[in-house]
Amino acid sequence: MPAPETLALFLAAGLALNLTPGPDLLYVATRSASEGRAAGVVSALGIAAGCLFHIAALALGLAALMARVPAAYQAVQIAGAAYLVYLGVRAVLRPQPLATDAVLAPAALATIFRQGLVINVLNPKVALFFLAFLPQFVDPARGPAAAQVVVLGLLFNTTGTLVNLGVALLASQATAWLRARHRASVQLQRFTGLVFVALGARLALTVRR
Repeated sequence: MPAPETLALFLAAGLALNLTPGPDLLYVATRSASEGRAAGVVSALGIAAGCLFHIAALALGLAALMARVPAAYQAVQIAGAAYLVYLGVRAVLRPQPLATDAVLAPAALATIFRQGLVINVLNPKVALFFLAFLPQFVDPARGPAAAQVVVLGLLFNTTGTLVNLGVALLASQATAWLRARHRASVQLQRFTGLVFVALGARLALTVRR
C-alpha cells in the first residue's frame, strides 16, 4: 500500500482532474440532459467499466516491466513526468472550450453503457494519462507494484465515477451550470494544469535522487 501522505496527494490530484470538465464528464452531461438521469447514470457506469480495463492493463504491464527490466521503470517515470508537464502547460496556456451543445442520437441503455465503455477504452489519451499519472505514486519498497496500481486506480475510478454520477443526477442543470460558468471552468483547467506541472516536477526530482 502507498504511504498515507502519498494517498492524500493522489486523491487531491485525482479529484482536481475529475472535477475538470472533459470528454467523459461532458458525455455524461449530454446524455443526462437529452435522455434523462437514467441515461446519464448508465453512461457514467460505462466509463467506469472502461477505466477498469486501463487499470488492469497498467497493473499487469508495469509489474511485468519491473520484473524483467527494473531500470525501465525509471524510464516510465521520466516519460510520465514529461507528459504530465506537457498536459499541464497546455491546460494553462490553452484551456479547452466546453462543448456542451453536442447532440447525441437517442439509444437504449445497454447501447449507452457500451458507448461509454468503448469511448473510454479506445481513447489513447486515457491510456497515456494512466501510464503517466499512476506510476509516480507507486513505491516499489512498499509492496508489489501491480497491487498498488490497482488500489490507486480503483480510488481514482471511484472519485471520477462519483463526480460523473453527480452530473448525471443533476441532468440538464449540470449542462446549464457548465455553460454559465465557462470562465470558472477555464480557471479550473488552468489550476489543474499547474497541479500536473507540479506533479511532473516532483516525479522528475524523485527520479534524479
